[in-house]
Amino acid sequence: MNRTPLDWFPVLPWLRTYTRRSATGDLTAAATVMLLLIPQSMAYALLAGLPAVSGLYASMVPLVVYALMGSSPTLGAGPAALRSIMSLAAVSAVVAQPASTDFVAVSLLLAVMVGVLLLFMGALRMGFVAGFLSHPVLSGFVTASGLLIAMSQWTHIWGAPLRSQNLGVFVQSLWQGWHTFHGLTLAVGLGTMLWLGLAKRWLRRGLLPKAVPLLTMAVAIGLTQHMGWAAQGLAVVGHIPSGWMPWTLAPILDVPSRTVQALLLPALLIAVMTFVEQVSIAQSLAAKRRERIDTNAEMRAMGGANLAAGLTGGFAVGASFSRSVVNDEAGARTPMAGLFTAVLLLITALFFTPWLSPLPLAVLAATILMALGSLLDFGGFAKTWRYSRADFAAQALTFGVTLWVDLVSGLMAGVVASLLLHIWHSSRPHIATVGNVPGTEHYRNVLRHDVITHPQLLGLRPDESLFFANARYLEDHVAVAVATHADVRHVILQCSAINDIDASGLQSLQTIDQRLRAQGIALHLSEVKGPVMDRLQRADWLKNMSGQVFLTHHQAVTALLGQTNN
Repeated sequence: MNRTPLDWFPVLPWLRTYTRRSATGDLTAAATVMLLLIPQSMAYALLAGLPAVSGLYASMVPLVVYALMGSSPTLGAGPAALRSIMSLAAVSAVVAQPASTDFVAVSLLLAVMVGVLLLFMGALRMGFVAGFLSHPVLSGFVTASGLLIAMSQWTHIWGAPLRSQNLGVFVQSLWQGWHTFHGLTLAVGLGTMLWLGLAKRWLRRGLLPKAVPLLTMAVAIGLTQHMGWAAQGLAVVGHIPSGWMPWTLAPILDVPSRTVQALLLPALLIAVMTFVEQVSIAQSLAAKRRERIDTNAEMRAMGGANLAAGLTGGFAVGASFSRSVVNDEAGARTPMAGLFTAVLLLITALFFTPWLSPLPLAVLAATILMALGSLLDFGGFAKTWRYSRADFAAQALTFGVTLWVDLVSGLMAGVVASLLLHIWHSSRPHIATVGNVPGTEHYRNVLRHDVITHPQLLGLRPDESLFFANARYLEDHVAVAVATHADVRHVILQCSAINDIDASGLQSLQTIDQRLRAQGIALHLSEVKGPVMDRLQRADWLKNMSGQVFLTHHQAVTALLGQTNN
């Protein structure tokens, strides 16, 4: 299929059919999302160790780029808690001082690197990389990240510096500085959390629940100015520059090459995490509307959004579940809702940012803490434990390493654990001895069903593809099975569950055939899938094997019984 550059911008199909009704729904959704996005974006910028205005920058041009390149009409692209804490962890490893000029420059570079990686993987249609992160690993990582986010924001509630690189450091810092809290800051932070919690419980419908964070900010700004809280030691956002986003490559180009090398692995992990979360959200929303999304287009769109964020003063962005749901429920019909949201945010950045300077940091921290519920999934540990001890081990390992070491180590541990578990499971496949279900042509496990077997025939069904990790296991299993069935003259491998046979698997089939032939036993195959058969036919062994290949297992049993009885 020939592709053109326009395939990267699927904006024309929906733009040609855009109607006034769609515009009304999109504009309503944009206004609603903006009420939620302004406090969230500023809070997530602080979480990433950046000035609050960076959150507004990361919410404008990236929204436009995603709207032009994405396939989901309602996905909310922009700053998100998980991305912010991962950005903070990655940049803090190479720049010590948050919010410094170097810290901002490296954060911009990280966003650009994430964007380039996603664009590259999207161009190569590498959506399969999402499979390297199993759901239990993701759950363990996200839950631990949520706790790290909470620890990082507690310093703004406490009103005194607290270290939060991992759980051990945080507990030690809190123990040593338990008496250093600032009373006014603690009161404002806890009061805001209490108010947001009550509002979330009491206000469930309409526009008001979405506007609560913004209204809370407005009230906090008014009280801070009226009561003179900033002069009493309450930390506030401070000066926020107004105007257009900065378009420049200079800060990024000045970053040393060794820093670029240090960011490669974190950028790759953030890119993969961003894509996994994004596709999960987009698919759930698409299923609700009976629509479909293009996963590779989504990868490219978020790559473009991150590249734009890095070039316009933002930081690494991704999909936000809460804003996507709000966008969907508020009536968004097309990606134009994202364009409208970006315009409203631009107006805010141009004219209203000076009004935000008296905003207490404790209020932004409380906003983040009250939004962490979607990240914390402790119930998932119990469910995984009941279902699979091995998956629970990977989940717990990821959770523990993330919480006690750091985010990058935790995610890497999870990826390695997932791959090792997959190889371990695949290296010891379930191999059933099968027999005929009376009155049918079906063959099932002799240990689970009352079936008919024949002493001269041994039917085995490997429930896994044959590759280098399990090839020797199949050889050993066949040898043991034949040794325990003295009258066997034919071994039939039922291949209905085999989707692939690599070179090592083919070599093992040849070895099995040679060993059986030496014992006067023939090896047969049944129910071989088409793609597997195509590969086997390219090998000389199939022409010289001791037995035959049958279309169905029942045909094999019927034919071989006839030969044996004759």
